[in-house]
Amino acid sequence: MPETRGTQRLPESPLLTTGDVAERIDQLPVTPTQRRATIAVGLGLFFEFYEVFLTGVLTSVLVGEFGLTKAELPLVLASTFIGMFIGALVLGRLADRLGRRGAFLLNLAVYSVFSLLGAFSMNAAWLVVTRFLAGVGLGAELPLADTYLTDLLPARRRGKYIACAYTIGFIGVPVVGFVAHSLTATTWIGIEGWRWMFVIGGVGGFIVLLLQRGLPESPRWLESVGRTKEADRIVSRLEAEAGGAAEPPLPATETVTTEAPPARVAAPRRTGARALLVPPYNKRTAMMLVFHVFQTIGYYGFGTMVPLVLAAKGYPVSESLLFTGLTYLGYPIGSALSLPLVERFERKYLVVAAGLAMAVFGVAFGFSNTMVLILVFGFLYTAVSNVFSNAYHIYQAEIFPTHLRSTASSGTYALSRLVTAAMPFVLVPVLAGAGVGALFAIVCAAMVVVAVDVTALGPRTTGLRLEAVNNESFVGH
Repeated sequence: MPETRGTQRLPESPLLTTGDVAERIDQLPVTPTQRRATIAVGLGLFFEFYEVFLTGVLTSVLVGEFGLTKAELPLVLASTFIGMFIGALVLGRLADRLGRRGAFLLNLAVYSVFSLLGAFSMNAAWLVVTRFLAGVGLGAELPLADTYLTDLLPARRRGKYIACAYTIGFIGVPVVGFVAHSLTATTWIGIEGWRWMFVIGGVGGFIVLLLQRGLPESPRWLESVGRTKEADRIVSRLEAEAGGAAEPPLPATETVTTEAPPARVAAPRRTGARALLVPPYNKRTAMMLVFHVFQTIGYYGFGTMVPLVLAAKGYPVSESLLFTGLTYLGYPIGSALSLPLVERFERKYLVVAAGLAMAVFGVAFGFSNTMVLILVFGFLYTAVSNVFSNAYHIYQAEIFPTHLRSTASSGTYALSRLVTAAMPFVLVPVLAGAGVGALFAIVCAAMVVVAVDVTALGPRTTGLRLEAVNNESFVGH
């Protein structure tokens, strides 16, 4: 029976063909398997963030090691992110075609091999190539994490548990800062400390790969490609773990109630990247493309430029790395602060509010000229930026349907990697030519654009069933 509002009949949704598995998942409490999946994904994110920030914190060391010129330095900084752009486009698409679990394992295998090979770099060219190929493996890791956990977790808990996975992941950011501070000036068994940092990343990736081999495939994805028996077996196992416990049924939307189960129709649907460029999802795709261009300037622009900013303020390399590590403590702490927020507040508005706070704290950091102020505003910026990050990572996977979720999340997120790759070629000259104030004015303006974009075009998602958020009859209305 179609949904109704009062006496008005509303059109049936062609996306409810995957409703059986989705409804069963959404009525479950969080099970031990779902908790283990959250931890395993979080450990994968740990090494993603470790790797993303690794080249930045080693910038000054690598300049001295390989005698990098001003022309070569941006290429070294950008190489990982160019690889991530390609990896996000290619490997993210595979997750909608071949499955979430297989894409995870392929990502980690590629990253681990080439991160380890980076430890043996004899010159800048070798370093650039290995960083590029490690980036290919890492490219889709974050959007895949968003997609997989969004598929697997019940609606009332998915925000909190995805934020938990990112909190585990963000611990990698201060770890890379403090490890760099401890190792870069030393050698161990005759090998320079910076090389051991690449070894840590590669070996850690292999360990996480072994852990993620035990993850179940996404039941939502299995059902969306017609593998209903496999999907049923996985959900049945989750239900057995729950021991009969169940959550009350969710409303279809905030304003639409369901008088009876809706008819399940097998309507044709578009698949692949082209489906994102036509109605009903083209507006959401446009919103996320604009979002990822500008959030990258604010989020990664700050994180990757902090060591250079501190050096420009006159601090020596050792102190810059220590300040960086202390500032980076804001990443896991900010992520942990998001846990009570992502389910309590509408995620659309949480993204907007956190983005505007980033603009304020970024400008304050840029104009700070004492150690105390640098640490205070650096910490506040990174803390609030990870409330922002967790909220948008949850959000970007919620606003697209199962059969497009990884393609959409990875494809739009890939643009952020390309922008990150370009930033050293733009922001390093800005810092050198116009100073720290101009750099953070750009950061502030970018986050204002993000806030306007999401406010104008973003749908609400918090506490809603994915099938309701992505019901084609209502998308865009």
